Amino acid sequence: MPIDTSVLTEVDYCAYVSALERNGFFGPDAWYMNAERNRDYARKAVHQGRLSLPVLFLHGAYDTVCQTVNSRLADPMRAACADLTERVVQSGHWMAQEQPIAVNRALMAFIAGKLPELLR
Repeated sequence: MPIDTSVLTEVDYCAYVSALERNGFFGPDAWYMNAERNRDYARKAVHQGRLSLPVLFLHGAYDTVCQTVNSRLADPMRAACADLTERVVQSGHWMAQEQPIAVNRALMAFIAGKLPELLR
């Protein structure tokens, strides 16, 4: 299948390939492994893991890898965040590559609304 350069530029593709050839998939895959160790680590979290700082979560409208729109998958995150802002980006799983302008707009709106001092 040919590369879709509207989602991933040739330069970015080469950077990803180079990094994965050098480091492999161990680091990226580790997020999805070691469930028991991750639970042990989470049990030791300050304030039982509840975040009090503002948090932005971007849902991918067409994300088939992590379907958080209209599902209960994000409920634990909602329970763990005292100040959660959720926005939907019209993208799949690689939202930063698929919709960089929409992602940056959501980030800027979040920062302007919740942390305006960071824009000074």
